[in-house]
Amino acid sequence: MTPISSIRPISVPEPLTVSGVASGGATSAGSSFGNVLQSAIQHVEASSASAEAAVKNYLAGGPQELHSTILATQSAELDFEMFLQVRNKVVSAYEEIMRMQV
Repeated sequence: MTPISSIRPISVPEPLTVSGVASGGATSAGSSFGNVLQSAIQHVEASSASAEAAVKNYLAGGPQELHSTILATQSAELDFEMFLQVRNKVVSAYEEIMRMQV
């Protein structure tokens, strides 16, 4: 059993930053929507792979603690849910543009 002093305090998570996106939400020069989308997909995949590795490490009896394993899986789930919501908004915007009369 580890002493209580080894427990790290909870920190505020950093906001998701996607390369190629400026602070105002506009893409920086030279980057396209496809690059931003690919970067977001890679972030979600990396988060999922990290959570999967944490679970495997915990189940194998490694030094991974239960609470950090749960936090990794929840973080991956939230990243995926956020990505789905953004995708839904993009599809909705596309459908709205297609309904416009020119």
